[in-house]
Amino acid sequence: MLPLQLQPESHVPLYVQLRDQLRALVHGGNLRPGDRIPASRELASQLGVHRTTVANAYAELESEGLIRGHVGRGTFINAANGGRKFTAPPPPAAEDGGSVRWESLFADERADGNLQRLTRAVPPDTISFVMARPDQKLFPLDEFHTCVNAVLSREGARILQMGPSEGYPPLREALLELLRQEGAPAAPENLLIADGCQQALDLLAKAFLRPGDAVVLEDPGYSGAISIFNDGRVRCLGVPVRTGLGENEMPGLDVDALEATLSANRVKLIVLTPDFQNPTGTTMPLESRRRVLEIAARHKAPVVEDHIYARLHGRGGQLPSLRQLDRADLVIQIDSFSKVAFPGLRVGWIVAPASVIERLRLVKQSSDLHSDQLAQAALAEFTKRGMLSRHIARMRRVYADRLAVVLHALDRHMPREVRWTTPQGGMCLWVELPAGFDASELLIHVRERGVDFAPGRYFYCQNPQPNTLRLGFSGVEEPQIRRAIATLAEVLKSEMRKRQRISRRVETGRVALV
Repeated sequence: MLPLQLQPESHVPLYVQLRDQLRALVHGGNLRPGDRIPASRELASQLGVHRTTVANAYAELESEGLIRGHVGRGTFINAANGGRKFTAPPPPAAEDGGSVRWESLFADERADGNLQRLTRAVPPDTISFVMARPDQKLFPLDEFHTCVNAVLSREGARILQMGPSEGYPPLREALLELLRQEGAPAAPENLLIADGCQQALDLLAKAFLRPGDAVVLEDPGYSGAISIFNDGRVRCLGVPVRTGLGENEMPGLDVDALEATLSANRVKLIVLTPDFQNPTGTTMPLESRRRVLEIAARHKAPVVEDHIYARLHGRGGQLPSLRQLDRADLVIQIDSFSKVAFPGLRVGWIVAPASVIERLRLVKQSSDLHSDQLAQAALAEFTKRGMLSRHIARMRRVYADRLAVVLHALDRHMPREVRWTTPQGGMCLWVELPAGFDASELLIHVRERGVDFAPGRYFYCQNPQPNTLRLGFSGVEEPQIRRAIATLAEVLKSEMRKRQRISRRVETGRVALV
């Protein structure tokens, strides 16, 4: 019998627990190529779970190439293993040293729970709502090509040389002018160029936090921030984000919960996305923003404002940012070209008090010296020629239209038990399935129909809700949106009918005891 132990009380779906334990047995050498594993019905009986749970785990392992089923013979560990390496128990070390077992030298054990794993081996014809990112078909390639040629012709040798850690000077000038036009001016000493918001968060973690320190994160929130702070062995304190789906519920961060958390803990940083929050798509109301800043000032806790989606507002107005409202010099704003232009260039920036920028600059020097000079130069040219503002205006219209199609399709096809947020911009929205449903389990069935989404469990640092999911709509064209939402709703309705039939059988099968 295989050494498997499932924990029904865990927030991790049972099929995921089973999949990961079987994978570990393979990579650890307990199961070798050619070994037969129990049939799904047999293993389900041994573990006391539904056969579908085992079938789902087997399906994922087979898609990874770890196992293969043979009709009439059973299921076996795959000798080919899809190109993955199996780590067998190490042979006895030879007296002259022998080979190194690298896995034993890694500094920590990292679970394969990152959102990026959902994008692996996705068939090209799949309609994917997994990522919140720009549509590459809409990149203004001719205009950007012109900018690259211009900067290479004008200063090619200089931008291919080493550059300053604080950033390419013409890009810094362009960004300072952009901030001034947006009503949030900054001085040169308040600006640092970074390799996107992900590096900005990493620099902040290195500059401010030691193992055991506490940060406040939105729950659910940005999975990349959760990964960075977990890797730094920082305590992540989740504050609920209200979706606005409850009766008389105000969307955005639960400000009362924030105050309670700060009163009970010494917090070094508060990390927030006030505009079109990832993953819920909610926008923090103006009064909540003011209260957040008042509470942060009272507890002397700096606020990191992720401003990355703010320019993608729909046809309505735009609220002032936390940085614009800040009167206590507590806000550190991080931003990037990744959502409004070209994520592949990995260029972003940080706006903060001068002393913070200087510390971050020194931390950055120990990581990568400076960000890519050619990318910075091309983006500076793209911005100064007015191409960025025109592109953002176009993307606002496109994404607003796609969001409207998503909301209409959900309203038309989804059963009444399903609820969702109604963002006013951004790139994603949040869906709550009926109580008792697991989005990770539903994903197995939906993928068979050519549709992909991100289960909500990837976005929680505490108290995960398995019946939630995120739909990233920005990269999906309107006809595909309609088709995919209809498919998702059809599969969900089918699963709901199955549950109803099982429930009726249970009810009719009960015998009254007298």
